[in-house]
Amino acid sequence: MIALTRSTSARLAIAVTLSFFVAFVVLGVGVRFAVSTLLDGDTRDVVRADEAGLLEIARDDGRHDFIEEVRSRVESDDDAAVYGLFDAAGRRIAGPLAHLPAPHNPRGWVEFAQSDDGGDVRVITHQHRFRDGLTLVTGQRTRSQDRFLALMLRTALAAALVAATLGGLIGWLTSRWVSRRLSDLDETAERVGDGELGLRAPVDGSDDAFDRLSRRFNAMLDRIEDLLGGVRHATDHIAHDLRTPLTRLRNRLEEARHRDDEARTRALDAALVETDQLLQAFGALLRLARIEAQPAVADEPVLDLAELVDDAAELYTPSALERGLDLESHAVSSRVRGDRDQLFQVIVNLLDNALKYAPEGSRVRIELSRDDGSALLRVDDEGPGVPESERERVFDRFQRLETHRGSPGIGLGLSLVRAIVLRHGGQVRLVDRGPGLGVCINLPLAG
Repeated sequence: MIALTRSTSARLAIAVTLSFFVAFVVLGVGVRFAVSTLLDGDTRDVVRADEAGLLEIARDDGRHDFIEEVRSRVESDDDAAVYGLFDAAGRRIAGPLAHLPAPHNPRGWVEFAQSDDGGDVRVITHQHRFRDGLTLVTGQRTRSQDRFLALMLRTALAAALVAATLGGLIGWLTSRWVSRRLSDLDETAERVGDGELGLRAPVDGSDDAFDRLSRRFNAMLDRIEDLLGGVRHATDHIAHDLRTPLTRLRNRLEEARHRDDEARTRALDAALVETDQLLQAFGALLRLARIEAQPAVADEPVLDLAELVDDAAELYTPSALERGLDLESHAVSSRVRGDRDQLFQVIVNLLDNALKYAPEGSRVRIELSRDDGSALLRVDDEGPGVPESERERVFDRFQRLETHRGSPGIGLGLSLVRAIVLRHGGQVRLVDRGPGLGVCINLPLAG
């Protein structure tokens, strides 16, 4: 029994059964009370009408005819009507009642049980007292009404049994349906845990709570698969892209062992440069992993992105002039919610790429504007650009185009940019400027 109550499906079935039963009992009690009140009201109306007829006889025909009328009605064959007549001392003058019942309320209504061949019968009477002390008792036996209410009670008990059975059946079917819907998720989770990462929970398109749960579950599995794919992808690229500098570093150290002091110093300096690049790559990987693991920026402070754009442009202007480039900057005040250091890192990475690949004498432009509730950041250059087929791939870790592999860099700049923009609820895309490349970033405005 304890194990049964621990089951959510069993508790659901019991809850549905009890709900059906309690609802039916409440409804049955309410209906019986309403019907009983209605029948008693009808009985009281009959008693009032009967009493009014007798009082009219007493008023029009006199006391003697009134008493005779009461006696004749007592001796009649009507087994439902009850009459009684008592003097001022409470002694019976006419009627089957042995004594005058005490009224239950100031209005003269009296309800009591009377025994007959069929058992106790409920009687509803009304008393009218004349000025000389004479008391008229008029009433009705409620045998028919009570039989009807008893029939209602028996019917209600049978219906309650049917309702409990029906509620139990519906509860059992409901629990089976819930268990079947959840079993699909359970089976999917078990198989995914066993390594079938491409498996997804079935969706029937009903858009109910279980369907929405399945879609969210599948979205979670998609995200997990993307993250694991990114880990495998990054691992492959680390093994591929870092093997070359590590091999080159080892060769230079090996050569330094067999050279004189001056050649050894040059070899060690080159090895230090290679080591710094490796440390830079691992540092960028750690920073990228931390950013991807951070939650969204809902609790970050609000800042003006235009200030960061102006600071970055001022920082890179000397470098642009040194390379013979024209760096233009135009920023409209745009307040966004986010991490100041990370957003500044995005702008720095984009400007660094644009200045690195732009030809001498060309122009690099950074622009910040507002469009439809978003801050639009755009960095344009007039360099060689990126082929359309490669524009999504360059955001992956260690991805560098073949034409750029001879230039300094580790291929993590745009990966950092995308990770930071996604954490801030934005989007990043590359567009062709012909010639050149444009990087467009949309960030939601604060508020």
